[in-house]
Amino acid sequence: MKRVKNLDEQQQNNEEPKRIEEPKPSSYIKMKPFVFLLTILSLVIVTVALTMLYLTWGKEQVVDRIIPPSERSEFSKLYMAYDKLEAEYYKDIDEEAIINGAINGMIDALEDPYSDYMNENEASQFNESISSSFQGIGAEIQERDGIITVVSPIKNSPAEKAGVLPNDKIMAVDGKDIQGYSASEAVLLIRGNKGTEVTLSIKRGENATMDVKIVRDEIPIETVYAEMIDDQVAHIIISSFSTNTYDELLTAIDEMKKEGMKALVLDVRQNPGGRLDTAIDISNLFVEDGKPILQIEDKGDKMVTPATPGMRVDVPVSVIIDEGSASASEILAGALSESANVPLVGLTSFGKGTVQTVNDLPDGSNIKITTAKWLTPKGNWIHDKGIVPDYEVQYPSYAMLSPIDPSTTLEEDQSSEAVQNAKEMLQAIGYKVGKIDGNFDAEMTAAVKKFQADNKLEVTGKLVGDSTYVLMDKIREKIVKDDPQLLKAKEVVTELLNK
Repeated sequence: MKRVKNLDEQQQNNEEPKRIEEPKPSSYIKMKPFVFLLTILSLVIVTVALTMLYLTWGKEQVVDRIIPPSERSEFSKLYMAYDKLEAEYYKDIDEEAIINGAINGMIDALEDPYSDYMNENEASQFNESISSSFQGIGAEIQERDGIITVVSPIKNSPAEKAGVLPNDKIMAVDGKDIQGYSASEAVLLIRGNKGTEVTLSIKRGENATMDVKIVRDEIPIETVYAEMIDDQVAHIIISSFSTNTYDELLTAIDEMKKEGMKALVLDVRQNPGGRLDTAIDISNLFVEDGKPILQIEDKGDKMVTPATPGMRVDVPVSVIIDEGSASASEILAGALSESANVPLVGLTSFGKGTVQTVNDLPDGSNIKITTAKWLTPKGNWIHDKGIVPDYEVQYPSYAMLSPIDPSTTLEEDQSSEAVQNAKEMLQAIGYKVGKIDGNFDAEMTAAVKKFQADNKLEVTGKLVGDSTYVLMDKIREKIVKDDPQLLKAKEVVTELLNK
């Protein structure tokens, strides 16, 4: 923000010089030049001293500042407010805090959750998140209506391992209520050094708020993961769109080709997005030269970005999306769906159809501003609506269960929502727990004892500590192994391959 320095200015009395009549020859005073100059200098000093005494101790003190003329007249009220605060507030004001608050106020007035002002500390955290690695829990968050909401946990991150899911609402961090915080302010509380613990109070759907303890770790920004899921079909996961993602993807494609890839499932589930240019470059691998990848709309003007000559992936492709696929993920999904007839599998995506630009300021802070809308190749704006897949496949119910707190003991004769979640988890991995409800009964105790014996744990019939950790690990393994969305995407792309 262009700042105008507030300078104390004093008005000077510009009185008209008195007219001096020519003295009569008979009455002039003779004075040596040196004495004359000394007299004049003394008078000036006395006059200045009297003026300063009057301004300092006079009955009417000069308190109003005169704002220097500015070409930006619309800011005159802002300058006046600042000057009043500095002159009249009963305590000394923190200039930096006042200026940061004014900038935040301007951004907040936009009512745009994607535009944000980051002070030096917040900007440093942001820059870390787009570098090669950072320390924290590994989750993309966003402020929605004053509530910090998870867009998506990063693959293999502490957040994902703790069971954090897209759309979880973070109500408090280490007991501190963060309702009304910006995403940047929340990040400063959630991030921390590797090995330290943070407790998030999470609300999921209509369920009661639960505390989730997460140990922070080094979060490497490795964004592409590849594997062959049979002798013909490759599965490539893109976890975010960062500076190196395009090159990582090319390497993964080459490796999969060497392993016999004849078809490809591209997976952008729980991918919160990232760089626009990376999304365009990756889309270019799948869209025919000259066909549109997306449209950018800036204040009514539309510009189409077409695919350009270059390398192409020449095998059948399907794409998996879910409610955590946002922004750049949706650009890729929209481009491949509308310009390359690639089938989409999974759930309706997040719905973020705007583009942000980060502007660095001289002191190390920055402003992230929404500068445009993006539309799909056919001109659809998916903002707040998302992209609907061609094949809708829900997650299994056990994949959406709230994590269980390992520090809490669940045992016979208890009744709670956590007990019901534990019953559903045990049933999902093959144990007989009886009626699925919140009551920890004798049949549940027997199921827990069998689970503990099968996994070489201390057999107590109680769920706590290692027993709880192992149970949640088994559920995660089952979600990965019996992934209904991946299985459907594989089926769809295999049909394309066999045509």
